[in-house]
Amino acid sequence: MAADDRIDRLPGPLRHLARGVLAGIRTAYRLRHPRTLTYGDGVVILGRLKLAQGTRLVLGDRVRVRGRVIVNGGGLVTVGAGCLISDCDITDSDFHNLDPARRHLPPDERTQRPVHIGDNVWVGAHALVLKGTTVGRDSVVGAGAVVRGEVPPGVVIVGNPAQIVKHLDSDGSPE
Repeated sequence: MAADDRIDRLPGPLRHLARGVLAGIRTAYRLRHPRTLTYGDGVVILGRLKLAQGTRLVLGDRVRVRGRVIVNGGGLVTVGAGCLISDCDITDSDFHNLDPARRHLPPDERTQRPVHIGDNVWVGAHALVLKGTTVGRDSVVGAGAVVRGEVPPGVVIVGNPAQIVKHLDSDGSPE
């Protein structure tokens, strides 16, 4: 159940107060990151969302961010509708060149790739989502997972490096 739905069930004065608090939190983040943060309807941020300078973050409708979430790298990170993002790091950059001869030079285009998290994805606590990652819709990124590359839709991934441990069928239950 989305936060806005729970708010609608509160008694009148409390409902008004809760809507004001939620709107205030959204406004504070929008004022702090006016050109780099975009979010849809019903987004809830409980905890601390840290958006590094120059990084663009797009949150879809009904995304819930909980705990300390750091998004950095200076590029683009998109999070689909209905996602649960919990106490994790998402980065779209290596921050330095990997080639030893170029390591101390400024980062170039090879160090950065966008991150796309599909609709209804749950990213667990202490997960690390790396540059160029695409997580398919309805997937779960387990706590502490280190994710890079393509994650298919409807799977549970865990570990370092992250590996598929379960396939979910269309109703979200294990196959």
